[in-house]
Amino acid sequence: MTGARRGLWLIWPLGLVPLVVVLWQGVSGALGPDPVLVLIFRLGWWGLLLLVLTLAARPLAVLSRQGWLVALRRPLGLLAFGYLCLHLLAWAGLLLGWDPQFIGPELIERPYIVLGMLAWLLLLPLALTSTRRARRRLGRRWGQLHQLVFPAILLGLAHQWWIQKSDYTEPVLFSLVVLVLIGWRWRHRRSAAATQAAARDGKKVKKPPLST
Repeated sequence: MTGARRGLWLIWPLGLVPLVVVLWQGVSGALGPDPVLVLIFRLGWWGLLLLVLTLAARPLAVLSRQGWLVALRRPLGLLAFGYLCLHLLAWAGLLLGWDPQFIGPELIERPYIVLGMLAWLLLLPLALTSTRRARRRLGRRWGQLHQLVFPAILLGLAHQWWIQKSDYTEPVLFSLVVLVLIGWRWRHRRSAAATQAAARDGKKVKKPPLST
């Protein structure tokens, strides 16, 4: 397990491989006749995939009894946020040229962009409080704050469904996996809460005094 933990740094270079590939494809002209749109889509796709993997880290750790897998959440979450930042920057910069005259109408005419931006805004405080220092400082509020990952990923799924024009295989698969993960989290929490309640009730029960 110690060796596995030490190997966690590999997540960073591995997580950057898709970015290098898609950038190389863009430079070499392998992204087709509309490379900017393809680049934007792929950056968003990888961001959503990494976010799903972030949610899957804890269930995999519990089911496999490999506690070190929980440590994957931070690098995977930060990589997901990084890809989504690039997704947003590519849309605003490469596609619209940072021109407010275009950005404003785009937000009005295409509500799915608003959903994507809301998802990004929900993830922003999670990225800013991803350090151990922030976790210690926030205490219990840290866990409450990081529950925002659930509405964020649901907004991301809605964004993906909305932009899909044909072949809904990927949105369906993403949605099914996310629903399973959310269902597992809900059931696990209920089970943990029931166990804690039973333990508290057991402590309250007093043994009857011995008769003389």
